[in-house]
Amino acid sequence: MRPTNANIYSILCNPAYAGAFVYGRRAKALDGSANPDRRVNKPMEEWMIVHQGMYPAYIRWEEYLANRARLKQNGYRVTENRLGAPRKGPALLSGLAACGHCGRRMSVTYSGSKSRGAYLCNALRATHGARSCLYVAARRVDEAVVEAFFEAIRPSESSLLEEVLAAGSADRERLLKHHHDSVKAATYEVRLAEKRYRSVDPENRLVASELEKGWEAALRSLSDAREAAESFEREHRQTALDPDLRAQLVDFGKHLPKLWNSALLCVEHKKELLRSLISRVVLSRPEQQNIESRIVWISGAVSTLSVRTPICKTRDLRDYEVLVGEILAQNAEGYPDSKIARRLTEEGFHSARGEEGVPTRFVTEVRRQHGQGSVSKMLKSQEKLEGCWTVLGLARELQVDRGRIYKLIRRGAMRTQRHPQTGNHLIEDDPELIAELRPQLAVKPRNVSKNATT
Repeated sequence: MRPTNANIYSILCNPAYAGAFVYGRRAKALDGSANPDRRVNKPMEEWMIVHQGMYPAYIRWEEYLANRARLKQNGYRVTENRLGAPRKGPALLSGLAACGHCGRRMSVTYSGSKSRGAYLCNALRATHGARSCLYVAARRVDEAVVEAFFEAIRPSESSLLEEVLAAGSADRERLLKHHHDSVKAATYEVRLAEKRYRSVDPENRLVASELEKGWEAALRSLSDAREAAESFEREHRQTALDPDLRAQLVDFGKHLPKLWNSALLCVEHKKELLRSLISRVVLSRPEQQNIESRIVWISGAVSTLSVRTPICKTRDLRDYEVLVGEILAQNAEGYPDSKIARRLTEEGFHSARGEEGVPTRFVTEVRRQHGQGSVSKMLKSQEKLEGCWTVLGLARELQVDRGRIYKLIRRGAMRTQRHPQTGNHLIEDDPELIAELRPQLAVKPRNVSKNATT
């Protein structure tokens, strides 16, 4: 027949395809449902009998276990121990983001276009009718986490990875030796119990019965020790870094950032790569304008990032009053709005939504809200500043166009100095200079026809 979802799911979940005979996978439901014969799947740890190698295996037992784990993680309903399948939405931390206030998994929501994703914790609202814990725009948090991911896979980190794997291998060998020693000790106890049983007089049935029970208990202990050793060796494989794999990781770390920004990786691939190293990302908002992102790596290490995020109201800025005070003070000193914005940006100030710092329009808006005019424009309209002529004042004094004054300045025929706030050219109020300029500028410039040839 043609394959269906149910067929494929049944094959992936059936241990017979991995060569194992299993009994006790299902049991009657004990939830008091209307159907008394309804059966439910039991956890793998509660299966009564598991015998591997009973049938020809299409896949290895390890692959079967990996398939079960992947199916569990791919579930639609995201829970504490389930990440969910990586989907096509651009929010890269879906399934990984956790609320730093209540500890629950955060869901992903999109508003408007798909590119405007956000992480939302509605757990307490759904269960207790309380307010939502946290709402975080996804873009900047994703960028910070991806940058930390790139940092983790850089070639310089490969030596640290080898040290961690070497330490893990040493722990594995130590625990494996402990299990082997337990098997040896249990084997010795079995031989000793067997020897005692065989050396007793069969006519003494009471003593023989007790020794037989001791022999059986020793055999059970040996079986348990062997099973524990095999299980540990199967679940904790050697973690040494293969030289070829190390070379691939180094090359991968060099080229991944460029590959990430190309069109070759789809969103699902990016999410899978992040999940290969990151266990979860705990988000919280200690301040209105900052998001704290704690990255929990699969090794157990934790990295803490502080991400600046846009806010709705400028008044919610932590240093809003200081920012306003700086704007009004610098305006009173005669600085233009553009220069005030540039200076405040260099000092580390920013607006509510401004990514590049303090925009000029924000400075203008604050100045107008507090009833201050532009002192810079007022100074530029003055004929004299600090006892010196401005270009405007000198042009009016000599009754010529300002352009002719600027032409002399550009040619270097007139020495000037700049006003520190407005940047205006200032010319010394020298009577001799004025007397020299009057006859020079009284001669009108010769008009040259556009069609004349030179």
